[in-house]
Amino acid sequence: MSHSSLPILVTGGAGYIGSHTVRFLAGRGQKIVVLDNLVFGHDQSLVDPGVELVVGDVGDQDLVRSLFAKHRFAAVVHFAAYAYVGESVSNPLKYYQNNTAEPVKLLQVMQEFGCKVFVFSSTCATYGVPVALPITENNPQNPINPYGRSKLMVEWILADCGHAWGLRSACLRYFNASGGSSDGKIGEDHNPETHLIPRVLMAVTGEIEFLEVYGTDYATPDGTCIRDYIHVEDLADAHARALDYLTAGGVSMGCNLGTGVGVSVKEILAAVEEVTGKTVPVKYGPRREGDPDSLVADPSLAKQWLGWEASRKDVREMVRPAWLWMQGPHRGRFPTNTRSA
Repeated sequence: MSHSSLPILVTGGAGYIGSHTVRFLAGRGQKIVVLDNLVFGHDQSLVDPGVELVVGDVGDQDLVRSLFAKHRFAAVVHFAAYAYVGESVSNPLKYYQNNTAEPVKLLQVMQEFGCKVFVFSSTCATYGVPVALPITENNPQNPINPYGRSKLMVEWILADCGHAWGLRSACLRYFNASGGSSDGKIGEDHNPETHLIPRVLMAVTGEIEFLEVYGTDYATPDGTCIRDYIHVEDLADAHARALDYLTAGGVSMGCNLGTGVGVSVKEILAAVEEVTGKTVPVKYGPRREGDPDSLVADPSLAKQWLGWEASRKDVREMVRPAWLWMQGPHRGRFPTNTRSA
């Protein structure tokens, strides 16, 4: 591996995708410092020895400067963000402050310390409604909500920093992150939980009364929305490859991270019933505003640039580790997060 012996700063590293990436990087000997305010992250998700957690905000420049002065980071992997689309519509300033303004403060400190490698957790939401499927990187980036816009603005800012002071960045636009660690130690633990696979499993365990399916009249084979579900450990692998690519001198780039396989809501329900052996209680309701029929990635550019492709493309491989974690001792020990975020 070409990664540096200098530590890496991972912001939001106690969150869902961040914690899996921290495990992946730590597992190959990378020194990691995690900066997370624990509004949505869980310190219990950082299960590897030697990973240092600093509780604080990305926008706290005095804190970030002190960390750079101490560790002289080789690179930053930036996950810290709010990601509830509906909330971004009702409270856009919260999203522009947290997802756009705070990273600017982080980038200012990086510039001061001459740190020029930045791996960015972006999203397929930057594309908005796709003009064609599967979605390639040539699809216009025309987000339809403040969440997607807050992420796209950072992509623009990174490009401008590249021109101005040589920052090299990788913008990884992921589709629907899913699953958990194969050993069941860490998994998806949002509060509130809005993602489909954990909600289906919550319906199976009785944590919620039923799963509500929004719309059965979409222009898809079974009438329910189709999405591209990507295993969280495959996402972690992609971040490590992006880090190696940039560290080795690679130029700035952006790419989709998905499987290229579309899975409908009804297919998820069938997979959960197969894996758990239980019937999912379902209630079918009307469509939600703004849900496209189908969102599927063309991930071929990630293979071209990073040598990466998803190792798990069968959605049952996402459901199994999520179910393992949900039944295990690790879930439920996290206190219910009551902080407003």
